[in-house]
Amino acid sequence: MLVVDDEPGVRKALQRGLRAEGMDVVTAADGPSGLQLASTGSFDVVLLDIMLPGLSGYRVLERLRKDGVTTPVLLVSAKDGEIDQADGLDLGADGYLVKPFSFVVLVAQVRAVLRRVGPDAGRGTLRLGALEVDRGLRQVHWNGEEVGLSPREFALLDVLVGRAGTVVTKDELLRAVWGEEQAVTRNLVEVYVGYVRRKLDAVGAGALLRTVRGHGYLASDAELDEVITP
Repeated sequence: MLVVDDEPGVRKALQRGLRAEGMDVVTAADGPSGLQLASTGSFDVVLLDIMLPGLSGYRVLERLRKDGVTTPVLLVSAKDGEIDQADGLDLGADGYLVKPFSFVVLVAQVRAVLRRVGPDAGRGTLRLGALEVDRGLRQVHWNGEEVGLSPREFALLDVLVGRAGTVVTKDELLRAVWGEEQAVTRNLVEVYVGYVRRKLDAVGAGALLRTVRGHGYLASDAELDEVITP
């Protein structure tokens, strides 16, 4: 989940609360950063404040929809006027929350949105810099050049880019890519990350996958690093 809000206290509280609900949370503090992160297509839901420095939530949402990003967006505003809500929904928002809102209501809205969009919501294209991961066609391109991956390699890269900006542990990759298969160990994750990294290296994209020692693996680039708030 991506939370875009210019108030540090709000970001921290939402991040703590949503993580307690089992969600991975990335935050951004202004409109341009939120747009850049949301444009990757790697989030299940975006919680987007309307009053943001640099670019309003309305304009961020408008750009996302214009660029074909269909990620569900919940707008957040201190205004509760019908016209404000209608404007947001007309731009393609999936819901509207008025500050101050109940955290319980927020979680319920997030889960309701995820139920509405269904299991095929993530079949679009993920973008990380010049890397594109087409989940529908199961193809990967770097600067327009196709990167040939096996089905298992694609699944692993899909998970990592789908959670760009966050560290994914070996155990999480094991569950997501191999499921309940027997005789699969963490060493196999290292092997397959190595396979994927070498293929990305061959086209100049190897730096996108990083090992975070003692924790797992991270898909990110310099631009993404700059806009993710701690």
